[in-house]
Amino acid sequence: MGLFGFFRKNKSADDGLKKGMSKTSGTFAGGLASLFLGRKTIDANLLEELEELLITADTGPAAADEIINAVKAEASRSVLKDPEKLIPAIKAKIAQMITPANTDEVQKSEGTPYVILVAGVNGVGKTTSIAKLANLYKEDGKSVMLAAGDTFRAAAAEQLSVWAERLGVQIVRQPDGSDPAAVIHDAAVSAKSKKIDILIADTAGRLHTKTNLMRELVKIEKVASREIEGAPHEKLLVLDATSGQNAINQAKTFHEAIGITGIILTKLDGTAKGGVVVHIADELKIPIKYIGFGEGLEDMRPFEAEAFVDALFAMPQK
Repeated sequence: MGLFGFFRKNKSADDGLKKGMSKTSGTFAGGLASLFLGRKTIDANLLEELEELLITADTGPAAADEIINAVKAEASRSVLKDPEKLIPAIKAKIAQMITPANTDEVQKSEGTPYVILVAGVNGVGKTTSIAKLANLYKEDGKSVMLAAGDTFRAAAAEQLSVWAERLGVQIVRQPDGSDPAAVIHDAAVSAKSKKIDILIADTAGRLHTKTNLMRELVKIEKVASREIEGAPHEKLLVLDATSGQNAINQAKTFHEAIGITGIILTKLDGTAKGGVVVHIADELKIPIKYIGFGEGLEDMRPFEAEAFVDALFAMPQK
């Protein structure tokens, strides 16, 4: 079985995702049901109201327009004749638009740690996401080490240490104010000597100027690559689903700095605008690799377009 492959057949995980996204599905799926109630034909008014609903769910104007155009094309070919048939067409289009991400296999040389660099501004849930990610790998039988590379924020290393102890994984840390690159260096040396499978490195959750951000993160990259060939193998950015356009702007800044390879989207349970997943995937073209939808360790999972779309369209339970 590939890494995290059990999620595809894990009904409880799908149920957890649907529960976590209930605010979004309540607004979106409930809105669709109300929109189609009593409608017999697909007309301009219906499409306009549908586009407004999509934008309200924070899919973004460009993505909403693309979805509506796809529906119009289907309707013009007489593939769609009644409103109820819009739903599978919309679901298929959204699934197509969301950039797929391969989290099945960890590509690594035997005995060489797979290094994941995690970035993101303060308050997005970065520390908790690192813990959840470590838990996923550990549950899959991998040995995990954490590197407390956020030496800028007071107590950041301490919080990560608490999670490491709770999870039973190793951690490398230095006093607050230490050089983050030195922490990553020590962690890489330790992980390599101990033949650790996965090294997850935290970084400072602050946005200075782009120049300062670039300088610090590039230094960390160079240090990691000197110790472990190809490191960091993943550069994941943590974004808060409730922050809307700010999340898009943050992603652009970090991507320009270090070339983000994937996104962890948190706090989907705290927003009625889970369509931001579509917005991010459509505008940034960066794979969404993991989504978080609760406070528990189990409330994060590898992103799968089909499971997400099913949760997005799930009718709220009465």
